[in-house]
Amino acid sequence: MSAPDRIAEFVTAVTDAFADGAMIRLKLGGYHGPEADLKSVECRKVAIKAGERLSLVLRYKTRDITRNLTVEEAAKFLEEGLAQSFRSARLETTGFDLQFERQGDKLRLKRTEVAGREAVEPSHDRTKKRPLGDTSAVWLQALGITGKDGQVRNDRQDKFRQINKMVEIFAPLIQQLKAKKPRIVDMGAGKGYLDFALYDYLANRAGQQAEIIGVELRPALVSDGNALAKKSGFDGLRFEAGSILDYDASGADAVIALHACDTATDDAIFQGIKAGAGLIAVAPCCHKQIRRQIEAGVADERLDFLLRHGTFLEKQAEMVTDGLRALLLEASGYRARVFEFVSDTHTPKNNLIVAQKGNAGAREAALERIAAVKAMFGIEKHYLEGLLDL
Repeated sequence: MSAPDRIAEFVTAVTDAFADGAMIRLKLGGYHGPEADLKSVECRKVAIKAGERLSLVLRYKTRDITRNLTVEEAAKFLEEGLAQSFRSARLETTGFDLQFERQGDKLRLKRTEVAGREAVEPSHDRTKKRPLGDTSAVWLQALGITGKDGQVRNDRQDKFRQINKMVEIFAPLIQQLKAKKPRIVDMGAGKGYLDFALYDYLANRAGQQAEIIGVELRPALVSDGNALAKKSGFDGLRFEAGSILDYDASGADAVIALHACDTATDDAIFQGIKAGAGLIAVAPCCHKQIRRQIEAGVADERLDFLLRHGTFLEKQAEMVTDGLRALLLEASGYRARVFEFVSDTHTPKNNLIVAQKGNAGAREAALERIAAVKAMFGIEKHYLEGLLDL
């Protein structure tokens, strides 16, 4: 049998299994084509509004892309892919497995009969299970995430993923707090995306009572947020006007701040420490204060190979700033972690510092490390040090 005949036999087996409802799974591997970072393709039968399709998930190194093809489109994709780009493919059906392999110009098909497998119903084009499962919520439409039809707008898909991811992270941390009705203060709340999402999830899906206060400097946003909270029936959510540093956060169980610019992040951390909050979580933005000190100071000469390049200096300043913030939190009795909370394809400001109270013996060691880091990078003083009077 010629190479084109073997490919045709495999493709026919796929299309027949698709038509008969006998397909269980299909996978293409050994990719060596022109698309950078593509590793494999996994396929399954789905039922969508337009009809039955073969859903292809293209697995890249850092992302997945889904394409829903008609059986004719899928057949063309397979014919071209098996001839040029994929070295292997495996079709599993209710009655047999069919393995395709290509080594150079040699193509091989191996069929293995099986028994006892049940047919797989065509899955619907499933929506990923997210904390915000109900997209008909009033606040989602009011904030421009969904349209009048209750569906997430195409140009707001990234934002919807972001707020779901933030809820995935924050909700368990809040549920770990000892307070029966935790008081959560969001510093620099803006339009309150996180506040509405978190309150909605805690109240309507997790059965957790909470008081959420969004602190925002701009009165118009405060007024809009309170009106929307009332319209949504979120009695425990409110917005208050004020600056981060001047706000009285006494009694807060959690203090959070997303993308508060430069030292405003430190203001939020300080407020959390001063309030004795069990949880402090911040996503920093615009690391200017430490960068200016590194540029003006005298760093260890061994760092010159990095710091003399502007792009490296910027990245180093961000890491040093947030690393010192984590150490200052440890010196204040917190366990601190820094991690990426959303992909940098959505936002370059994607690091989250999470600090949980309960690290009482680390103060002296943390202060020693802070002093060593400052000396290494020629830093006089971190802004947060001044707030904490260290």
